[in-house]
Amino acid sequence: MSTPVLTAVAWPYANGPRHIGHVSGFGVPSDVFSRYQRMAGNRVLMVSGTDEHGTPITVQADKEGMTSQQTADKYTRQIGQDLQGLGLTYDLFTRTTTGNHAEVTQQIFLALHRNGYVVPKTTRGAISPSTGRTLPDRYIEGTCPICGYDGARGDQCDNCGNQLDAAELINPKSRINGETPKFVETEHYFLDLTAFVDTLGKWLSSKTDWRPNVLNFTKNLIDDMRPRPITRDLDWGVKIPLDGWRDQPLKRFYVWFDAVIGYFSASVEWARRTGNPDAWQEWWNNPDARSYYFMGKDNITFHAQIWPALLFGHNGEGDRGGVAGKYGKLHLPDEIVSSEFLTMSGSKFSTSRGTVIYVHDFLRDFGPDTLRYFISVAGPETQDTDFTWDEFVRRTNFELANEWGNLVNRSISMAHKNVGAIPRPDVPTAADEELKELSRKAFDTAGAHLQRSRFKAAASEAMRVVTAANRYLSDQEPWKLKDDPARRDSVLHTALQVVSDANTLLTPFLPHSAQKVHEALGGTGVWAAQPELQEVEDLDIPGRINPIITGDYKAEQARWKSVPIEVGKPLEKPTPLFAKLDPELGETGPEWAPISK
Repeated sequence: MSTPVLTAVAWPYANGPRHIGHVSGFGVPSDVFSRYQRMAGNRVLMVSGTDEHGTPITVQADKEGMTSQQTADKYTRQIGQDLQGLGLTYDLFTRTTTGNHAEVTQQIFLALHRNGYVVPKTTRGAISPSTGRTLPDRYIEGTCPICGYDGARGDQCDNCGNQLDAAELINPKSRINGETPKFVETEHYFLDLTAFVDTLGKWLSSKTDWRPNVLNFTKNLIDDMRPRPITRDLDWGVKIPLDGWRDQPLKRFYVWFDAVIGYFSASVEWARRTGNPDAWQEWWNNPDARSYYFMGKDNITFHAQIWPALLFGHNGEGDRGGVAGKYGKLHLPDEIVSSEFLTMSGSKFSTSRGTVIYVHDFLRDFGPDTLRYFISVAGPETQDTDFTWDEFVRRTNFELANEWGNLVNRSISMAHKNVGAIPRPDVPTAADEELKELSRKAFDTAGAHLQRSRFKAAASEAMRVVTAANRYLSDQEPWKLKDDPARRDSVLHTALQVVSDANTLLTPFLPHSAQKVHEALGGTGVWAAQPELQEVEDLDIPGRINPIITGDYKAEQARWKSVPIEVGKPLEKPTPLFAKLDPELGETGPEWAPISK
């Protein structure tokens, strides 16, 4: 039975190009998952976009001598090109500066306001003495007053996980220029998280199958929840839709508040663009739908605590009750798929420290599938993982080129040379049936892993089939069966059937090369669909042009099952699937990359 599956992917900041650490957390895992779900017959809605409000954009704009909108426009296009090049099959990758997003954000806020979950409060806001601008909490750093960690930020301590107020930090400093901020009184709206303690606690207690890092981290936050500011003194962001607030030039929603709402606003925009404005309801108002959120571990708080609280508040289901807002009862996250960090030389990727490998550089030199495969089999799925060029070269050369690429090439080459088409299996043996049975069973095993976002295990299962097929060919030696063409053809037919199966198993991980294998086996048409980058007019702001990623994924042929190959289908001589990399690359990496040893 087909299930509506929402794949909600973390929104990257549009203040610079993305590096491979970013896409290892939110990008590749979400697309592998979505491709599998489509192949399994489910109705997938994969949404995200660029996060374009807040101080990160204004800071970058100042550095480059541009306006905030110009900066967002520049990097949104760069990020879109990278993600499209990586083959991430978004139904809609949009942005937070659309008129649609502003309207949806304001409606969510109004529902929270009516239900009593947001309250005005006078607080002390940080101001930069040199510029007079507001400093967001995340741009203030100091010593945590709770655990003593020297590097806590003004909104939370990443060491102990506790929510903080910037004014509470010991020796606070601006992360922008190092100066000590000035704190002044200002009025803001706060999300009253204390009104969700019981509701969130009960909800989290039902999530027994979540990844332990997500569940344990979030449960530890419940007892210390306190009101959290959702507005800021800033001139760049979504306006507050209340009398006395909407016309104030320096009152906007805090960037984290409108960014998490983006999952829903992007779904609404997608529906509007399809010509069926209510289409989003299948994923958001349907109790049978399933929703999965993909991000790095530094975003757990916002997705497992804050976003559920906003949804409960909108739905009128917090500790204080209430009535559902404009959009009805919205579906809460079913699973938070959080990855750990991809590091380099033991440290997080950092543009400022020069420890960075940009996606566009990687794609230019190595193509998308090698990066997708590396992240899937050697990425930070459950623990921080160090990227090294040596490991990347080893995985590419041994697993992709020697194991998978060689199996495809020699199987199709021998069939092309001896038969010119897919041969007939007239003389099957137990060995043939044993290999095909192994291949068929892999769909259930790998599919179960992918359903639980266990990408390493699923890819390993697919490669187990590849290894078995290579061993089978070595044992059967079809090149020595010139005097027994019937048996030779049976061996080659078996090998090609397993190549076809393995290609299906690997399609979520290697969609670009999967299309090539499909064609090498005589297939035509789209096997694994690819996303498109389009320029479209904003639905609500005349003249505003937005870059989006979208695609028609219904036309692809890939299905999660073993399909018998067609005897007699003509075969052409194949070309190598993956080029082997120079082993010396593992020592230094390319010239443009930092050394990872």
